[in-house]
Amino acid sequence: MVETTGGGPQDGAAEVLDRPLPDGVRRKVVQIVADGFGGLTVVELPAQLRQYARFAPNRRAKFAGNAMAAALETDPVFRQRIGEKLREAQPELTGALDSGSPPPAADPLDVAAAAYVLRPPGWVKLVTAAGEEVQRADAERADEETRAELERLRAELDRAREHTRSETERLRTELEAAKKEAESLHRKLRSALSDVRRGEAAARKLRGEMETVRAEGQAQVSAAESESRRLKARLGETEAALEAARRAAREGRSVEDMRVRLLLDTVLDAAQGLRRELALPPVSVRPAETVDAVEPGRMTPKDIAARALSEHDPAILDQLLALPQAHLVVDGYNVTKTGYPQMPLEKQRLRLLGQLAQLAAQTGAEVTCVFDGAELAAPVLLAPPRGVRVLFSKPGVTADELIRQLVRAEPPGRPVIVASTDREVADGVARAGARPVASAVLLKRLA
Repeated sequence: MVETTGGGPQDGAAEVLDRPLPDGVRRKVVQIVADGFGGLTVVELPAQLRQYARFAPNRRAKFAGNAMAAALETDPVFRQRIGEKLREAQPELTGALDSGSPPPAADPLDVAAAAYVLRPPGWVKLVTAAGEEVQRADAERADEETRAELERLRAELDRAREHTRSETERLRTELEAAKKEAESLHRKLRSALSDVRRGEAAARKLRGEMETVRAEGQAQVSAAESESRRLKARLGETEAALEAARRAAREGRSVEDMRVRLLLDTVLDAAQGLRRELALPPVSVRPAETVDAVEPGRMTPKDIAARALSEHDPAILDQLLALPQAHLVVDGYNVTKTGYPQMPLEKQRLRLLGQLAQLAAQTGAEVTCVFDGAELAAPVLLAPPRGVRVLFSKPGVTADELIRQLVRAEPPGRPVIVASTDREVADGVARAGARPVASAVLLKRLA
């Protein structure tokens, strides 16, 4: 549709385009304006385009395209100046448009863009025809691309079908092989389950036999332990008998030695030179004096028994401590709580240790004092007195057990005295060869 205003039917400037400028034509128009832009002075440019005067043509087309298209549409003077630059750049195309016969070999977009700038009579038809031609070309190109894409998709579909058939055949083959393998595995599983059942039955039988053997072994161990206890008792009796025999032998040897010494004294009286050579002491005991009897004016065995020390006499402790290498082990809290239970534990310990230090200095015996460590909330800061060993039991170990360990650690035959009122401790150390003494006896001796 073409509208005309005032200039006659041959005035192209009066024609108006009633639809948007096709994109292809618009790009060509912007390129024409960008190319002719550089040949104009700043004064010749519209005010809105002067800021792009120093831009390169490509940058003008990129950043000022919309502004140039708007100026070309609304500013006839600017359009005329761009048309003059176009005539200088493309005289053949512009001449053909002026004569009304555009070259048939020319690009429709170039023809439409030049007609839009120059506005010759009929330019609207040229622009519209160029737009339709572009649309037709785009449609044909899209159709060609669609057909090519369709062909490509058909080829891909054929390849996919062929691949699917081959893949299906391969999967069918693998499925058959998997089925055969599964059947073989099922057979092996059934065989393995049968073996497992047989193994479980054999294991149950072995467990029964093991329980029987374990019961028999426990019975044998119990019998062996009973026999071991009996043999230990027999061994203790034998050792006691052996010690008695040794003591009797020592006494017998003493008598014989005395007789020999008497004979030697007689010989020495006769041979003074031999006496000086042998340097033997004179005989002080006669054989008749070895006979057990009561002499006139001496105590009878009944008198001696009447003067024996009581178990509660503190002098008995002095006699025990006078034995060679005697070791006194004291159950600390048992003694202190027997003697002065009202005092705090710390003062109980200090008082007992001070008294034990005096006892050790008087007797020369080894003294060890044992306290129960279970009642301690923290380590005890204590400097043991001279001559007294102080021990605390470890966590989980009582003082009674520590005392029994000390007694068991001593060699057989050493005099070990344990001061404690605890009957269990006394019986235990007595079985281990120690001599128990009541805590009250020790307290009397210390007082």
